[in-house]
Amino acid sequence: MIKKPEQLANSITDFIDFLRKENIKKFFFIYDDIKKQLTTSHHQLQPIADYFENEGRDFIEHEGWFCKISEDYDMLLGAFIHRTNRGQAAGGVRYWDYDNIEDYFRDGLRLGAGMTFKNALAGLWWGGGKGVIAHNAKFDKMNLNIRKKIYREYGTFISSLNGCYVTAEDVGASVDDMANVFSHTRFTTCIPSEFGGSGNPSAPTARGVISGMEAATEFLGSITLEGKTIAVQGLGHVGEPLVQFLFDQKVKKVIATDINPDNVNLAKKKFLNENLECRLVKKEDLSIFSEDCDIFSPNATGAILNSKTIPMLKAKIICGAANNQLEDMNRDAKTIHEKGIVYVPDFLTNRMGIVTCANEQYGYVKNDPMIENHFNRGWEHSIYNRALQILKESKQKNIPTAKIALKLADKLSKENHPIFGHRGKEIIKSVVENKWHLE
Repeated sequence: MIKKPEQLANSITDFIDFLRKENIKKFFFIYDDIKKQLTTSHHQLQPIADYFENEGRDFIEHEGWFCKISEDYDMLLGAFIHRTNRGQAAGGVRYWDYDNIEDYFRDGLRLGAGMTFKNALAGLWWGGGKGVIAHNAKFDKMNLNIRKKIYREYGTFISSLNGCYVTAEDVGASVDDMANVFSHTRFTTCIPSEFGGSGNPSAPTARGVISGMEAATEFLGSITLEGKTIAVQGLGHVGEPLVQFLFDQKVKKVIATDINPDNVNLAKKKFLNENLECRLVKKEDLSIFSEDCDIFSPNATGAILNSKTIPMLKAKIICGAANNQLEDMNRDAKTIHEKGIVYVPDFLTNRMGIVTCANEQYGYVKNDPMIENHFNRGWEHSIYNRALQILKESKQKNIPTAKIALKLADKLSKENHPIFGHRGKEIIKSVVENKWHLE
């Protein structure tokens, strides 16, 4: 095992200081198919590349990831591109706080790969990628002037990658933020409707989670969600509309937590319902995992299902919208399976965000059948039918659902685009050959 480079323990600002001392403003990591090795733009960063490749947990032969230091505020802008056989990498940009640079890299790698599998299972002709902006805690994240400048700079950054990655909205970003991205690049979706975009995809994403829950409850012998108790972690863009959809399904009770007081207060005002228990919690508070409930629904950040939290669960079903819920795919999928919990993989059930916005350039149809198909029980590839298929195969073969879904998604993701082939990789190669990091 290669020793972990000491730089990975650096805070974002300390890592940026390290980069500046080495005169590095932009850098990249790419997978060299000939050498079968993860290489980097700067020899000072090669130990990091060697570590991630050797460890093999989050790096899955990602085609490349690109980063730059922001012009102001000491933030890090990144685009993590996993696989582009089916088309350009597509996935949202996340604006988040990270304790250290290792967490930042890992989140980007996991999120990028998750989008590959999500897009493939959804039948989209898009590859997988994710944008990540590492916030500097010295600045107010809600300051509109700072956000405007950061997101506009992110748009310029995306333009510099020549279209190998097309960004969109994700955790920490709003429709207004995407308008600022759009003002500096055409390689984005989820832009405001007044600019021809599809707007916020949160409600369709929440509907997709409901479809996954319905498949899981039917698999266990229940007809509907009526009378069930649901524990919801996260009341943000997806969690909040999810609560409404759950009450529409006549659930017995919703227990919800969030670390953001604004989200909690908004939910309390919106849902004047005695069957909603809504709590503000600290980041380290894990009480939601041990709630006595039928379904646990994670709708916040990733890597929250792990060796510490899984033993706490009392739920029969796990189904939510959070990306990359398993901290370790192999270990945690196995633990959940052995515990007898029905797990609907996140990259299957949370597809509707990307489904709604990925094909904006093809225009809009009222009650668009290409969107509604994903909720349709009559369509083979709908969320409900695909989830039921994977749950049944998992039981038949005694294999964790995450592994069944991943195997299918991995196979689909390697199919080349019927018109453009593996163009995304050619774009990455061109960007690297033109010495992007020195521009």
